[in-house]
Amino acid sequence: MSEHNPFPDEGNTGHIWDDNLRELANPPPNWWMMGWYASIAFIIGYIVIYPSIPMFDDYNKVEQTEDGIITGGITKGVTGWTAIKEYNKALAEVEAVRKPYEDKIAVMSAKEILADEALSTYVEHSGKVLFGDNCSACHATGGAGNPGYPVLADDDWLYGGTIEQIQATISTGKKGMMTSHVATLSEAEIDTLAHYVVGLSEGKTDDVKGKSLFQSKACFACHGMDAKGMAALGSANLTDGIWRFDEEDKFASAKRTIAHGVNAPGDDKTRMAEMPQFSDNMSEADIKKMAVYVYKFGGGK
Repeated sequence: MSEHNPFPDEGNTGHIWDDNLRELANPPPNWWMMGWYASIAFIIGYIVIYPSIPMFDDYNKVEQTEDGIITGGITKGVTGWTAIKEYNKALAEVEAVRKPYEDKIAVMSAKEILADEALSTYVEHSGKVLFGDNCSACHATGGAGNPGYPVLADDDWLYGGTIEQIQATISTGKKGMMTSHVATLSEAEIDTLAHYVVGLSEGKTDDVKGKSLFQSKACFACHGMDAKGMAALGSANLTDGIWRFDEEDKFASAKRTIAHGVNAPGDDKTRMAEMPQFSDNMSEADIKKMAVYVYKFGGGK
């Protein structure tokens, strides 16, 4: 290409194709060069101000202390800035605002916190993060519940809905048990009881055969003579319209639970249902906040 240049005085690079198409050697525009030099100045300024350049063989020795100080093989920058320092500063500002509330919560009961309008409002906001991190995976946002997990925003409570009972449930966890009856009841008896339980949930009380079987098989020992459950045992209220498992097919749900129970040992078809204990990984203050937060969903008693 460069051996034959029909435009020797043009200032081209000598790269010419088809005797006409050529590459010129014009300098870049001034605005482009200004941007280029500005970017170089920015990089130099950034390196001077902020931690930037790995120092070759010391690169693997980089460490960052809890207060945000960088040690090891990188340039530190004249300001000593780090993201950890900035985070710690912002966190300290937040904690300073929260401290008066947290100090009160530490020495007050959940019931007292609930009665204090300012603290109750504070917990309603700060408890959202706690609930999201620890509870919403099972109970959903706002305590709306998921299949197999109780709704926390209604007034149906297996172990009681007072603020003290809610706190105890969060702290110690719960694992109730519904006995498996597949070996002690016939298929017909299980069907009869299932129809009876579904009828109770719909307000029907005229199933004489079902009621007689309910009493003769001692179902009342756990669910009560009125079938409304017992908080001490965590047994379900069978007379309301609230279903924890498979609400769309109530008969099939009741039949399975009667036959195979809940947490029933030795039955591989039993339903598994357990509320974990949070006292091992949550502070007492956070448990109190969580109890108040759940209570304020509207279902607390």
